[in-house]
Amino acid sequence: MRQPELESWLVGTLDDFKLCQSESLELRELLPKLAQDDIAFVRNKAFVLAREPARAGGDNAVASLLWLEKISKVIDNFRQTQSVTITEAHFSPGEDCRRQLLDLVVAARETLDISVFTISDDRLSDAIVAAHKRGIQVRLITDNDKAHDQGSDIFKLIDRGINVRMDNTENHMHHKFAIVDKRILVNGSFNWTRSATDYNQENILVTNEPKLVAAYLGEFDSLWDEFDR
Repeated sequence: MRQPELESWLVGTLDDFKLCQSESLELRELLPKLAQDDIAFVRNKAFVLAREPARAGGDNAVASLLWLEKISKVIDNFRQTQSVTITEAHFSPGEDCRRQLLDLVVAARETLDISVFTISDDRLSDAIVAAHKRGIQVRLITDNDKAHDQGSDIFKLIDRGINVRMDNTENHMHHKFAIVDKRILVNGSFNWTRSATDYNQENILVTNEPKLVAAYLGEFDSLWDEFDR
């Protein structure tokens, strides 16, 4: 999103002199995709936009300052989470990769975007369903051929209400990554299967590096749109 679009978005949220919950969530989802200069632009432009009604006085003055306070709080919270760098490597066989994935799914607070070739590990599938039940927005992309494999949990997940889209081409959707709350990326060779935990030489990398998270989130969103056919 370019700076004129960011300004237009800010102006739209200020129309009713309050930042509603959906607008706050939209801003939190937008921030990981922005460069630091654009984040600074959002904050500075918010101050500029709030200044005029604040000077005019009246009820709108207080409301505009509360709007500005909420905008600033969302940005400050985002910067605080980004200030601690996460970079971890995990390997299998053994519980290391699966345990880390389970911990991240359980820790999700708002969104869980998963793009994985195959899922047949019930512990991971059950954790995804539990996240969905507690209100996490779950999106899952997988390969159409692997969904029909014996032991696949994909149709069980669909039956539990998980929003699933599948590769609809003759090729394979071979990714194995997930993004938690739009800010933590898990990527590697590890399929979400029992074999990957018990027998295979596999790996995952966990990071909150903003550029990498933004790149994978962009790929996920692109595939999500592509497979909606």
